[in-house]
Amino acid sequence: MPTVATLKQVKRELIDRYVRRDDRKGLGQVLLTLLPLALLWVAAVWAVSVSWWLIPFVVAAMSLFVLRSFVLMHECGHRSLFRTERLNQAFGFLFGVVTGMPQYVWSRHHHHHHSTNGNWHRYRGPLNIVAVDEYAAMTTREQRRYRNARSIWRAPIAGFVYLIFNPRITCMIGTIGLILHVAKGKLARPDISLRTHALGFKTPHWANWQEYRHMLLNNHALVLLCGSTAWAVEPLLFFCCWTVSLSLAGGAGIVLFTVQHNFEGSYASHDEGWDYDRAAIEGTSFLVLPAWLNWFSANIAYHHVHHLSARIPNYCLAQCHNDYQHLFVGVTRITLSGIPGALRCILWDTRLRCIVSVAEYDRQRSLPAAGA
Repeated sequence: MPTVATLKQVKRELIDRYVRRDDRKGLGQVLLTLLPLALLWVAAVWAVSVSWWLIPFVVAAMSLFVLRSFVLMHECGHRSLFRTERLNQAFGFLFGVVTGMPQYVWSRHHHHHHSTNGNWHRYRGPLNIVAVDEYAAMTTREQRRYRNARSIWRAPIAGFVYLIFNPRITCMIGTIGLILHVAKGKLARPDISLRTHALGFKTPHWANWQEYRHMLLNNHALVLLCGSTAWAVEPLLFFCCWTVSLSLAGGAGIVLFTVQHNFEGSYASHDEGWDYDRAAIEGTSFLVLPAWLNWFSANIAYHHVHHLSARIPNYCLAQCHNDYQHLFVGVTRITLSGIPGALRCILWDTRLRCIVSVAEYDRQRSLPAAGA
């Protein structure tokens, strides 16, 4: 089996060969994503005029295109969808509005994930899983609540919170705090300018003023887009389709992202001894999906290749995997039927330096008792 050392030797060759960003291909992917999504809103108006029972089929299709929009937004954040920087920025912002996620802010957090992949001391994944010792210290009720919160059946709720609720409430709470801070400061020190008071404001809701500006722009553009669409198609229909499609897409995205790093035996290191390339091979999965689902998820299933270099565009990932598949024989394969099992791997075994399931944790705990 090829070793990580072998991969390191050919990694530069692999990256140079497949970092082939193409503006025409990028624009083609944008059109094939946003135009069908717009047409689905027309279809929703037609469907409701026939029967509301047709709406679930339209919403299901919408959710798939929203999922694709999110993955393309993610790719714009890596500056890999287009060769041109301005196109990545412009369409990244647009996809961020379509999906309800401030793209610039999200991308900064996502870059942290890439720079620390496999280092679970610094980054514990999208669901922030705990170490086995922390889990053992929980009460039975706390353990049950912890497991239930990570159930696949709660994914749409998580998607609602992730794409609809959190970006709105974060911006709102931060803005209210900023206004109160400036007002209080101005009353106490009227001789100091509003700008100076504002610059002294600290909040956990954004890291800098550029992030805040992008949050405001995203929310304002989203209000404009939602308002105009609701006026065009009818508010109740819009609210139902938009809320459910984003919740389903967000839930699907969280599930896909989770099982790409959380699976039995997934590499989970401390700071000491952490290796970026080993994490890409042993701590990142290859989702074996149907071709149609690979299209809707913009080939994010080839996640091991993506983590070797995020600059490889989605339209080159499959070819890179096929041409260098001899290097990836050690990558864990997960099929659609294997996703529920991977989602049960929610504990970090700090001694074995890997991810384990609750069932494996219970089995390990029973071994000393069985041998006594």
